[in-house]
Amino acid sequence: MNSPLLELPGAVPAPEDSLDSGVPWHFGDPFGEQRAAVRNAVVVDRSHRQVIAVPGEERLSWLHLVLSQHLTELADDRGTEALVLDSQGRVDSHMMVAHHDEVVYLDCEAGSTATSALPTMGTDGTQSLFEYLEAMRFWSAVEPRDATGEFAVFTVIGPGATNVLEEAGVTEPPTEPYGVAALPGGGLVRQVPFRQVYTADLLVPRDSMVDWWMRMTGAGARKAGTMAYEALRVEALRPRVGVDTDDRAIPHELGWIHTAAHVAKGCYRGQETVAKVHNVGKPPRRMLLLHLDGSLEIRPETGDPVHRGERSVGRVGSVVLHHELGPVALALIKRSAPVDEQFMAGDSEQERAIAATVDPDSVPPDTGEPPGRIAMQGLRGQ
Repeated sequence: MNSPLLELPGAVPAPEDSLDSGVPWHFGDPFGEQRAAVRNAVVVDRSHRQVIAVPGEERLSWLHLVLSQHLTELADDRGTEALVLDSQGRVDSHMMVAHHDEVVYLDCEAGSTATSALPTMGTDGTQSLFEYLEAMRFWSAVEPRDATGEFAVFTVIGPGATNVLEEAGVTEPPTEPYGVAALPGGGLVRQVPFRQVYTADLLVPRDSMVDWWMRMTGAGARKAGTMAYEALRVEALRPRVGVDTDDRAIPHELGWIHTAAHVAKGCYRGQETVAKVHNVGKPPRRMLLLHLDGSLEIRPETGDPVHRGERSVGRVGSVVLHHELGPVALALIKRSAPVDEQFMAGDSEQERAIAATVDPDSVPPDTGEPPGRIAMQGLRGQ
């Protein structure tokens, strides 16, 4: 469904083949929108995201079994992140989670899918995320429903965002990571860790979208599109399923361990891979931020290879133009590839391969030997 905010003056729609199709891409000045997010506050229409509501007395225990995150003790007015994995621990879907007023809300990419619960279900071994959840209900006391028609997602970003929320009628905007608060008239706001910039997602009643947009902009938030949001997301090293993931991606490669995948809870699909890699191994790849050669007008595209000399060492994910960093990209790079050398990012056969270097601040810290290996070495030494 297309957002009614596309009818606003200055709204430029995202390309039809984009994952952000249906919402404003920008409002005439993408770099200005990025700068406003860093200096004051912006509001972004992300109403194309799917929203799934899960009420029912067993909502937490059921989701704890189905999703990758520890959820049995998720308090009211708290949130988190979670994944659906396949049986090999590969990422199917990512979702933001909010527990509010005895309902768990999951918001995720439009058209999110999961590997089928049973081989006879879905198409080519895949179901929609909602169909997968339905298939996993069995006799649990839960009533999941697709609530996309009920709620729309907005995101407010910037140091002035809490003031904007207060002016818009939110009496106590959440200030702790994943804190949740009620919106006047229904819906909720959830704080999202976004590195150093305050960020909060709002689930507003869809029939009040325009009213909430006017409240936010009237309270001082600048209108911004998904182009600005994507640039800030990439800078914050937050991966996006379907862009920064491929059919082999596991949570450890994307920085989702602990954040969205629990390593010590009971069984869930893909848990064996999560626990094994965490305890006795290391992921084969890691997501890094690449600075791209800005002297050329060409850019790599999502899915293009990353080469070190003649050897392919990775895959390009999100590619954006950042207001300070210039052209940058997220990429999954083999752990064995040195991060202090120059790569070539892009498809040379399509004449879009350009020089790229790794941002050293994006390299995950070396945590040393996995805890399982340390334990085994201790046993051998006895």
